[in-house]
Order: sequence, then C-alpha cells, then structure tokens
Amino acid sequence: MSDEARDNRGTPSVRRRELLSLPVALACGTAALTACGTTRPAGGAATHPPAPSAEQAQEVPVTPSEDLMREHGVLKRVLLIYREGIRRINAGEAVPARPLHAGAGIIRTFIEEYHERLEERYVFPRLVKAGKLTDTVPILVRQHQRGRVLTGRILDATARPTPQQARRDLAADLAAFIRMYEPHEAREDTVVFPAMRDVIPPKEFIQMAETFEDEEHRRFGAAGFTGVVEQVADIEKTLGIYDLSQFTPRV
Repeated sequence: MSDEARDNRGTPSVRRRELLSLPVALACGTAALTACGTTRPAGGAATHPPAPSAEQAQEVPVTPSEDLMREHGVLKRVLLIYREGIRRINAGEAVPARPLHAGAGIIRTFIEEYHERLEERYVFPRLVKAGKLTDTVPILVRQHQRGRVLTGRILDATARPTPQQARRDLAADLAAFIRMYEPHEAREDTVVFPAMRDVIPPKEFIQMAETFEDEEHRRFGAAGFTGVVEQVADIEKTLGIYDLSQFTPRV
C-alpha cells in the first residue's frame, strides 16, 4: 500500500452524488428555507435537522474537467515508467518487460478504453456541435487511434522477455507514444477541457460528473481512480522511481 493510500485510510469514501446533495442539505439547515426539512409536531415548535458539519460544508464536487485532468495524471506517471524503460534499453540494461507491460495495460484499460472513450462520446461532439475547436478535435481523435496501435505493439513486445533485436523497436514505440501524448494531454488540459464550460450548461455539467463517476466504478470497482493510482505506484516502486525526491535537481 502506498503512502497516499495509507494517509487516506481514515477518510470516509464520499461519492460525488453525495457531495452534489450538500447544497440542498445546507439550504435545509437554514431558517430561511424551513420548508426543506422542517418538522412541526402537533402543538409544538418547529424543529430542524442538524446543520452539516464544517467539514461537510467545505466539500466540493469533482467536476468532469477535473476528473479528466486527474486521469491525465495517471497518464503522465505511466509516461515516466516508459521513460525509465527507454533509459534502461539505451544503457544496455535488461528490458523491464513486466513493469512496461503492466504500464501499457493501464494505458489500454484506463486511458484508451475508459478516459478517451469519455472524451470521444461526451466532450468532443459537444465542442464540434458548438463550432469550437473543429480543427483540433479531429487531430486528437486521430492521435487516440495511433496511440492504440502503439499500445498494442508495446503490449506484444513486453508480453514475454524482449529479444535483443526487438529492443530498438520497443524503445522507438515508447518514445513515439511519449512524444505524441505530452502535447496531446497538454492541449486538452489547457484548451479543450476549459472550453467544456462554454458549451455545456451547468445542470448538464453536474449530470456529466455523475455519468463519469458511475462509469468509473462500473469498470474499476469501488476503488475506482484510487485503485488505478495504486497500481501505478506499485510499478514505480518496482522500477525504483517512486521516491519523488530523486527528481529534485541539485543546484
């Protein structure tokens, strides 16, 4: 178990639909909206349900764009795993086939079959329909398609110990994936996802958050995103790149 998971063990799991209901709970706890939750016993004074705690009042629901951006964090961490694979190959070390295969498996199931499908089904069509980013969206879709080809080759190459003659091709595919997805995700984070608010009404934005969460737990169980992050952390530990401090330069 990673340090992040250990730190969160004492924190109760709160689903987004529970967070989205907090504004109603807050309203019901005020005198101005007594009709929300006021009970009035016969012949007695009106009573109110207890007001939410300060901690509950500070909870903010995860928005669809935030959801997609944090999933990009998973992608970034797998790109670091790919970089370590390239470093070892170029240094003449043994190919870390199993960690690379596990990382590519996360790319396939979490990024390509889940995250990108959400973008292609719910985000890109709304932007194109509104006449926004009509030049950018087709490029992003094409890059999704090319990425799936590269992932298939990486999975095949790392399914067993990589023969000497295949090392160069594997390193090239890993590098091509990194080269494409770094600008890809940066463009989505800074241009595409902010544009979602311009074309999706607030009520639909909240409903989309619920849709994303339901799909996340349907595919990845109760742990959802957190469970996937744990898998990535385990791969990083196997490769010796989990300790964040090692990336701090000496200046």
